[in-house]
Amino acid sequence: MMKVAVRSETDADVVPITEVTVAAFKTLEISNHTEQFIIKALRVDKALTLSLVAELDGKVVGHIAFSPVTISDGSLNWHGLGPISVLPELQRQGIGKSLIHEGLALLKAMGSKGCVLVGDPNYYQRFGFGNIPSLVHKGIPQEVFLALPFDEKIPQGTVVFHEGFLAKG
Repeated sequence: MMKVAVRSETDADVVPITEVTVAAFKTLEISNHTEQFIIKALRVDKALTLSLVAELDGKVVGHIAFSPVTISDGSLNWHGLGPISVLPELQRQGIGKSLIHEGLALLKAMGSKGCVLVGDPNYYQRFGFGNIPSLVHKGIPQEVFLALPFDEKIPQGTVVFHEGFLAKG
């Protein structure tokens, strides 16, 4: 079993995070290959609520970002998960799972009300994410827009991710 440490990013992690992100999304057909630019834009705007790395033998091998989202009903303190990346040769070994569990636990501890993401429902449902018909994201198919409320209050409206998600370079 691999001994992976999950911790907050430091300044020294910026380049390795970029390298891991580029590598992780390089062959994904559904990617626009802008994920590294999104992370950079979120960092520049100080919109990374959480930025965690997974380290194996002192090397950054994974990364997850959480940033604030807005919801048209005025609900506050919701966050978006993404991008998340793991070096291709280490995928499907629990690193992403560790990053997600740690990130969600930290968000809850910070008082977040919930988290949204765009992703594969078959993967993310194991973490409690599901489709909530009252929450939508324009331009994203409803079946891949998923949410995880941390309390009983479920918002209703349109979700908008931080403008950093529009970054192209």
